[in-house]
Amino acid sequence: MSDHRPPRDASRDLYRRSGARKAPPPAAAPRESEGTVKEVTSLANPVVKELRALHMKKERAESGLFLAEGLKLVTDALEEGWPIRTLVHAARVKDQPLVKRAVATAKARGALVLETSDEVLTKICRRDNPQMVVAAFEQKIGRLADLTNPTGVWVALEGVKDPGNLGTIVRTVDSVGASGVILLGDTTDPFALEAVRATMGSLFHVPLYAASLEDFVAWKRATGIGVWGTHLKGAVDYRSVDWPETCVLMMGNEQSGISDAHVAACDGIVKIPMAGRADSLNLAVATAVTLYEIRRSRLTV
Repeated sequence: MSDHRPPRDASRDLYRRSGARKAPPPAAAPRESEGTVKEVTSLANPVVKELRALHMKKERAESGLFLAEGLKLVTDALEEGWPIRTLVHAARVKDQPLVKRAVATAKARGALVLETSDEVLTKICRRDNPQMVVAAFEQKIGRLADLTNPTGVWVALEGVKDPGNLGTIVRTVDSVGASGVILLGDTTDPFALEAVRATMGSLFHVPLYAASLEDFVAWKRATGIGVWGTHLKGAVDYRSVDWPETCVLMMGNEQSGISDAHVAACDGIVKIPMAGRADSLNLAVATAVTLYEIRRSRLTV
């Protein structure tokens, strides 16, 4: 998987090329208190306000940061080596072994660690009964042109709008051992809290790239990778395809499926047969069904 990982700062060039979101400014110089533990009880603390602001897409785009809630997500990110800026934990869980390990790792990487109350965590998380560990990490999303030798199965998503769908697809890509996700056009933010939650930690294992249709077509031409799309008007049963080991599965958005322009970029169009009265499948479900078929011969119990 190491050759699939996007470089840490690739997103800044990507934003300018795709126009998907504003490029984040260069990372700020380390704060004086980074790498230490600080007790915070005030809801008006500026760091608390900064973390709370990461619920908004504009703030995530400008800062290049996002929130991960819960010890599992934070631990997954730390184990995968994601750059961490701030870690917050409830004072009442500070002696738990896994929390102590996460704090030690964050401190060693120069992060600011806040020990705080449930009330402050509620404010940061914007909900009652918040997770006891929350962290701000740097976003990582690659420039498709830098993926010069793609291998394995990739999922390209055109204009996906629902963060829960996107997060579930990332989780499914991880579960079947596919290689990564390519976001095409104007998609929902993969670092929105709902999307991050839905990945169940797979965000930190699955490489993400983003591109315009023009850039995707140029990349397809340069790499020679085959692209298959799913469409209700498809005439080929997805189970009848001899899926190559390296390919792209393109899925459309929740409302209209793959657009004509993106259909033109595909080498083949397939359809999932439906026997009941429903006229369509949820995007995440359709992606999962197709991915498991593509990877069927390569999955073992």
